[in-house]
Amino acid sequence: MEELSAADPDAVIATRALTKRYRGGQLAVDGLDLTVPAGSVFGFLGPNGSGKTTTIRMLMGLIEPTSGTTRVLGRPMPRSIRTVLPHVGALIEGPALYGFLSGRDNLLRYDSADPTADPRTRRTRVGAALDRVGLTADAGKKAKAYSLGMKQRLGLAAALLQPRRLLVLDEPTNGLDPQGMREIRALVRELASDGTTVFLSSHLLDEVEQVCTHAAVMARGRLITQGPVGELAAGARGRLVVTTPDTADAARVLKEQGVGDVVVTEGEGPGGGAVGGAPEGSRVTAEPPPPDRDLAELNAALVTAGVRVRGFGLERASLEDAFVALTGEGFDVAG
Repeated sequence: MEELSAADPDAVIATRALTKRYRGGQLAVDGLDLTVPAGSVFGFLGPNGSGKTTTIRMLMGLIEPTSGTTRVLGRPMPRSIRTVLPHVGALIEGPALYGFLSGRDNLLRYDSADPTADPRTRRTRVGAALDRVGLTADAGKKAKAYSLGMKQRLGLAAALLQPRRLLVLDEPTNGLDPQGMREIRALVRELASDGTTVFLSSHLLDEVEQVCTHAAVMARGRLITQGPVGELAAGARGRLVVTTPDTADAARVLKEQGVGDVVVTEGEGPGGGAVGGAPEGSRVTAEPPPPDRDLAELNAALVTAGVRVRGFGLERASLEDAFVALTGEGFDVAG
């Protein structure tokens, strides 16, 4: 493969004002400025329909942007597509498979279509890719008999037939059971530890929070924020959590104190000892009070009202908290 020299060694992907407007007038991607650091596992996060797949298709040169610029591995796209794509593995909108061929034969055909692939090592590399995604035992089955999750794995294997500097995955755990999701996440971490930059789109907050080092949040075609995952979560304030068997009274007092978004979560087990008491594991969560409000005052108000407070404090903000704070809308948390 031809060696690439990135103009910015710290940016494997960089877009400036990237925009895609379709013929009907729909603005799918609006002025996107995205920077993906080398060596990162970058989560491209947003609800279905937020513009993630359209962005990926522009990054890979599959569709032309309406305006703006894209650089992948330091080269302008789509102009440098022939130079860039041999260094990129991609799984976009599910793999295109020949149903009448086995999983192994699909990979052999993929590899034979790659002019940069060495035919002398083809079968060895195909076997290694199948093993890496856990499909060795099913390699002889016809692809039409594969489940959706197995097809996802086979598509990922195709992206791994050769060493890649960048791996682009569009919803890679779609259709997988929980065990399969864990295995793919572990594989992504392994690839990143080997030096591959992984760009992973997802609508699952848990997926991004567990596996990604950096993330960008999209909503309605626009970039809301981007940066290290820890910093994105740190930008949001966590929930106020009160653990108590007296959930109804606690909720009432918090509301009287002007605290918003009060939610009662009942625990499990016997009641708290009072008539009508909630289980001991019960808790009440709420929006954190303003920074100028002393948490000790809220705690004192609860105790004065006779609420048995077993725990009281602010819970660390999650990526979900950050997303809701940024966009004002809910989100899928897990698959």
